[in-house]
Amino acid sequence: MFIISLHYIADLNEIDQHLDAHVVYLKRQYAAGNFLASGRKVPRTGGVILASVSNREKLTSILAEDPFQKAGLAEYTVTEFIPSMVAEGLETLLNR
Repeated sequence: MFIISLHYIADLNEIDQHLDAHVVYLKRQYAAGNFLASGRKVPRTGGVILASVSNREKLTSILAEDPFQKAGLAEYTVTEFIPSMVAEGLETLLNR
């Protein structure tokens, strides 16, 4: 499992111009089973994605499809982790 932290490196006006395409990209990744959760940071300096993919190389290719990445609007910090404990109702995260 991976935590992806996006940090905007462009003005929010530029981010907003690509936001609809970014949402389409996110929905495509949810449908493929690659993303489990996502949202914007507060304050709005970027976003966070929780991803469940088989390896780092696959994640790298998935992130390369993000319109924010293609337009050079965000930098990505990726942290891999293995969940060992979860809250009730989130047990499926242990089997990812």
